[in-house]
Amino acid sequence: MTAPRPPRRVRVTSPQTRIALSRRHRPAQHLLPLPDPQSGDEHATAAARTLFARQRRLALRTLALLGMLLFGLSGLLGLWPELDGLSVAGIPVPWLLLAASSYPLLLLIAVLHVRAAERLEDAQQPGIAAPGGPERPAEPSP
Repeated sequence: MTAPRPPRRVRVTSPQTRIALSRRHRPAQHLLPLPDPQSGDEHATAAARTLFARQRRLALRTLALLGMLLFGLSGLLGLWPELDGLSVAGIPVPWLLLAASSYPLLLLIAVLHVRAAERLEDAQQPGIAAPGGPERPAEPSP
């Protein structure tokens, strides 16, 4: 006599998971919120492309700053091995440099990057003054 087979396992997923898994990856050009090319608004398309280029330059500057911070701290510790013998309140100085100074600086870089990217977006929107541009019209008071 053969042993009874255990019941088959069935994968249970939510409908949202099935929808997400069935989607195909779209090329990057479809993810960009460019204006509709058939609308004939070349000015809006050019403005969007300009904004993307400025934000890419900002991202490259931010990456360069991050690299300088991380590689700079490592280089500092490599150039001055005497720091290994120093400690503050029983905590080694290299650990303090890497843990206590790098994370606040990373947070500062992230906050400054987000604020700069938002300023670039705000400068592109109509009715908001670009740096050195005309003032934003006053909102009517109720």
